[in-house]
Amino acid sequence: MAKAAMVLGVGMALAGGTAVAGEFDWLAGQWCGGSAERKIEEAWLPEAGGALLGMSRTLRGGGTESFEFMRLVPAGGEAGFHVQPNGAAPTVFAIAGRGDGWVVFANPGHDFPQRIEYRRDGTRLRAAISGTGADGMPLEIRFDYRRCAD
Repeated sequence: MAKAAMVLGVGMALAGGTAVAGEFDWLAGQWCGGSAERKIEEAWLPEAGGALLGMSRTLRGGGTESFEFMRLVPAGGEAGFHVQPNGAAPTVFAIAGRGDGWVVFANPGHDFPQRIEYRRDGTRLRAAISGTGADGMPLEIRFDYRRCAD
């Protein structure tokens, strides 16, 4: 039993800190952003079974421009942010930092982005993706969400 607890503790430490059940539930809900021309929706289910599940879609001109499936695993052997843009194979970003209402994920070997950040700011959710752009210069793209209207 002590050995299992030690292994679990090491796994959580490598994932950016000690996991607390429901610590990322501040992400849960349906979030909307973008503009009148380009609508972005992101929805997250609260943690259950050791993960939060999310999805997003971007709509433009009445059609789907892009979509993404997401899984946030707070701890254990699969800890990290698993993203599948447009149904591609998952790319995993490690939990690089976490705190009350914020989390940062990193994958330095990924083309773009290399960093993904979420921050809860009152009734808003702010996200950013950043890293080295195709031109070799630093690039950051910000997303500002609010709760979607019913």
